[in-house]
Amino acid sequence: MALSREEVLNVAKLARLKFSEKEIEKFQVDLNSILDYIDMLNEVDISGIEPLTNVNKGVNNLREDVVIESLGDIEAVSNAPVSSGGTFIVPKVVGGE
Repeated sequence: MALSREEVLNVAKLARLKFSEKEIEKFQVDLNSILDYIDMLNEVDISGIEPLTNVNKGVNNLREDVVIESLGDIEAVSNAPVSSGGTFIVPKVVGGE
């Protein structure tokens, strides 16, 4: 199946794109190459192949959930430029003076 120049122009119009004449010719060749490749793939016999539904064969590869101690408030803000009582102090960004 080959796309005509008019079909390429229609696709461009639907996508609200404008192209020069040279670009239209290039896209016509490129789109026809893609369609030729799809036609070639359609010729492959896949009658004995099941569809791929999960690349991990239906097994979730999850790590074990392990509870560990997290940082305390003071440790968490220890590298902050300004902090107070385990909280970050940031400059006011809403409102004016």
